[in-house]
Amino acid sequence: MFYEICVYEAKIDRQDEIEALMKEVAEFYLGMDGVRDVRYIKRTHRQKDFNSVKEGIPPSELTRYVDKVTYVLILEVEDENAHANLAKPGIERFYKRWTRCLTTMPKIILGTDINDLPPPAGSDD
Repeated sequence: MFYEICVYEAKIDRQDEIEALMKEVAEFYLGMDGVRDVRYIKRTHRQKDFNSVKEGIPPSELTRYVDKVTYVLILEVEDENAHANLAKPGIERFYKRWTRCLTTMPKIILGTDINDLPPPAGSDD
Protein backbone atom coordinates (compact mmCIF):
# COMPACT_ATOMS: atom_id res chain seq x y z
CA MET A 1 0.00 0.00 0.00
CA PHE A 2 0.98 3.60 -0.63
CA TYR A 3 -0.31 6.51 1.46
CA GLU A 4 -0.75 10.24 1.22
CA ILE A 5 -1.37 12.14 4.42
CA CYS A 6 -2.13 15.84 4.13
CA VAL A 7 -2.61 18.34 6.92
CA TYR A 8 -4.81 21.24 5.89
CA GLU A 9 -5.27 24.51 7.77
CA ALA A 10 -8.57 26.02 6.65
CA LYS A 11 -10.06 29.44 7.12
CA ILE A 12 -12.64 29.46 9.91
CA ASP A 13 -15.28 31.05 7.69
CA ARG A 14 -14.81 28.36 4.99
CA GLN A 15 -15.57 25.26 7.10
CA ASP A 16 -18.85 24.43 5.37
CA GLU A 17 -17.30 24.93 1.94
CA ILE A 18 -14.22 22.81 2.58
CA GLU A 19 -16.17 20.00 4.26
CA ALA A 20 -18.53 19.81 1.26
CA LEU A 21 -15.48 19.85 -1.02
CA MET A 22 -13.87 17.02 0.99
CA LYS A 23 -16.95 14.85 0.46
CA GLU A 24 -16.83 15.59 -3.26
CA VAL A 25 -13.10 14.83 -3.50
CA ALA A 26 -13.50 11.57 -1.54
CA GLU A 27 -16.27 10.42 -3.87
CA PHE A 28 -14.16 11.35 -6.91
CA TYR A 29 -11.08 9.49 -5.62
CA LEU A 30 -13.04 6.40 -4.58
CA GLY A 31 -14.24 6.07 -8.17
CA MET A 32 -10.68 5.86 -9.48
CA ASP A 33 -8.65 2.69 -10.06
CA GLY A 34 -6.29 1.68 -7.29
CA VAL A 35 -7.87 3.76 -4.51
CA ARG A 36 -8.53 1.71 -1.37
CA ASP A 37 -9.72 4.33 1.13
CA VAL A 38 -10.16 8.09 1.52
CA ARG A 39 -10.72 9.64 4.94
CA TYR A 40 -10.88 13.25 6.07
CA ILE A 41 -10.60 14.03 9.75
CA LYS A 42 -11.43 17.32 11.45
CA ARG A 43 -9.46 18.19 14.57
CA THR A 44 -12.13 18.36 17.26
CA HIS A 45 -10.21 17.44 20.44
CA ARG A 46 -6.90 18.15 22.17
CA GLN A 47 -4.86 16.69 25.02
CA LYS A 48 -4.35 18.99 27.98
CA ASP A 49 -0.71 17.91 28.32
CA PHE A 50 1.47 14.81 28.25
CA ASN A 51 0.80 14.01 31.91
CA SER A 52 -2.90 13.76 31.18
CA VAL A 53 -2.07 11.22 28.46
CA LYS A 54 0.03 9.17 30.89
CA GLU A 55 -2.79 9.31 33.45
CA GLY A 56 -5.38 8.13 30.93
CA ILE A 57 -7.42 11.32 30.99
CA PRO A 58 -9.62 11.62 27.90
CA PRO A 59 -8.93 14.46 25.47
CA SER A 60 -10.92 17.67 25.76
CA GLU A 61 -13.31 18.74 23.04
CA LEU A 62 -12.36 22.00 21.35
CA THR A 63 -14.81 24.77 22.17
CA ARG A 64 -13.57 27.28 19.61
CA TYR A 65 -11.09 27.65 16.77
CA VAL A 66 -8.50 30.42 16.68
CA ASP A 67 -7.42 31.62 13.22
CA LYS A 68 -7.79 28.21 11.51
CA VAL A 69 -9.42 24.78 11.51
CA THR A 70 -7.19 21.73 11.01
CA TYR A 71 -8.18 18.81 8.79
CA VAL A 72 -6.25 15.70 7.80
CA LEU A 73 -6.55 13.55 4.68
CA ILE A 74 -5.60 9.87 4.84
CA LEU A 75 -5.51 8.44 1.33
CA GLU A 76 -4.68 4.76 0.77
CA VAL A 77 -3.89 3.55 -2.74
CA GLU A 78 -2.42 0.37 -4.20
CA ASP A 79 0.95 1.83 -5.20
CA GLU A 80 2.83 4.90 -6.40
CA ASN A 81 1.42 4.57 -9.92
CA ALA A 82 -2.16 4.62 -8.65
CA HIS A 83 -1.28 7.76 -6.67
CA ALA A 84 0.21 9.43 -9.75
CA ASN A 85 -2.89 8.56 -11.79
CA LEU A 86 -5.24 10.32 -9.39
CA ALA A 87 -3.08 13.28 -8.35
CA LYS A 88 -3.13 15.10 -11.70
CA PRO A 89 -6.90 14.91 -12.37
CA GLY A 90 -7.59 15.71 -8.71
CA ILE A 91 -5.49 18.87 -8.85
CA GLU A 92 -6.96 19.91 -12.20
CA ARG A 93 -10.49 19.52 -10.90
CA PHE A 94 -10.25 20.83 -7.31
CA TYR A 95 -7.12 22.99 -6.85
CA LYS A 96 -8.70 26.45 -7.16
CA ARG A 97 -11.54 25.60 -4.78
CA TRP A 98 -9.08 24.13 -2.24
CA THR A 99 -6.75 27.10 -2.23
CA ARG A 100 -9.47 29.64 -1.51
CA CYS A 101 -10.36 27.68 1.66
CA LEU A 102 -6.82 27.28 3.02
CA THR A 103 -4.65 29.60 5.09
CA THR A 104 -1.44 27.98 3.83
CA MET A 105 -0.31 25.18 1.52
CA PRO A 106 -0.95 21.71 2.97
CA LYS A 107 1.75 19.63 4.59
CA ILE A 108 2.01 16.44 2.52
CA ILE A 109 3.52 13.13 3.60
CA LEU A 110 3.89 10.28 1.10
CA GLY A 111 4.99 6.80 2.03
CA THR A 112 4.64 3.07 2.19
CA ASP A 113 3.22 0.91 4.96
CA ILE A 114 6.19 -0.39 6.99
CA ASN A 115 4.68 -3.88 6.78
CA ASP A 116 5.20 -3.71 3.01
CA LEU A 117 8.88 -2.71 3.21
CA PRO A 118 11.73 -5.21 2.92
CA PRO A 119 13.70 -5.85 6.13
CA PRO A 120 16.55 -3.41 6.80
CA ALA A 121 19.97 -4.36 5.45
CA GLY A 122 21.87 -6.56 7.86
CA SER A 123 18.80 -7.98 9.61
CA ASP A 124 18.23 -11.72 9.94
CA ASP A 125 14.74 -11.62 8.42
